[in-house]
Amino acid sequence: MLKDPWFTVQEIDPSTFAISEYGHWEKVHSFLLIGDTRATLIDTGLGIDDLSRVTSQLTTLPIDVLTTHVHADHIGSHGKYERIFVHKADQDWLVNGIQGLPIEQIRKDMSRDITIPPPDTFDPKTYQPFQGEPAGLLVDGDVFDGGGRKLMVLHTPGHSPGHLSFFERDTGYLFTGDLLYDTTPVYAHYPSTSPVNLAHSLEKISALEGVTKVYGAHNTLGLSPTILNEVRVAVPYLREHNLLRFGTGFHQFNGFSVQF
Repeated sequence: MLKDPWFTVQEIDPSTFAISEYGHWEKVHSFLLIGDTRATLIDTGLGIDDLSRVTSQLTTLPIDVLTTHVHADHIGSHGKYERIFVHKADQDWLVNGIQGLPIEQIRKDMSRDITIPPPDTFDPKTYQPFQGEPAGLLVDGDVFDGGGRKLMVLHTPGHSPGHLSFFERDTGYLFTGDLLYDTTPVYAHYPSTSPVNLAHSLEKISALEGVTKVYGAHNTLGLSPTILNEVRVAVPYLREHNLLRFGTGFHQFNGFSVQF
């Protein structure tokens, strides 16, 4: 498998790869799905190093970038790709910059708790999240054709207004971005987030049939679909106990947690 000083490449199947940044405390994953005529890249990581260095070694096909949401740790290498897609509700942040989070805080978060040497090109003092126009907008229910690989687009707001998840029915892979992952809390406690919408979105993905693996954007790579059973228990619990509001804090369930 391809070796790289910053990125860790892991083969999910012969045409699907996770590209992870384990040297950073956020342990971010991006995903490359190689089709017959095009490839699809779900998110582009932190931007500490150039993700295109890796994707260009994995495929020579043209690459479309699908954005789960416009936070700095998921759009870091967007500028290295020509065709970027996003939900309309996150479009303004992509074009005009992320609102509600000072650049000083973004730079601090980007540069802390790094456990392997970052590239010489990374300077946290000048780090700037990507800004640019998308090639197109995605809406709930779209089926995105990535060169023969079809991804169902699911609008799953809560962590951000335009957060998207992607389901490939043929393989059963569900890519959940920052809607669902393990180890650290899924966050919905900033003004731009919504605990109520997050709960609706969790319900939405838990109703999908045929999921074989859940691929969140952080921490453990690839979760058993049984985590969706726990989601089906957790959401009613949060509703019944009036916890779907800011300030109720940290809520731990079997396999995942949320913070409001």
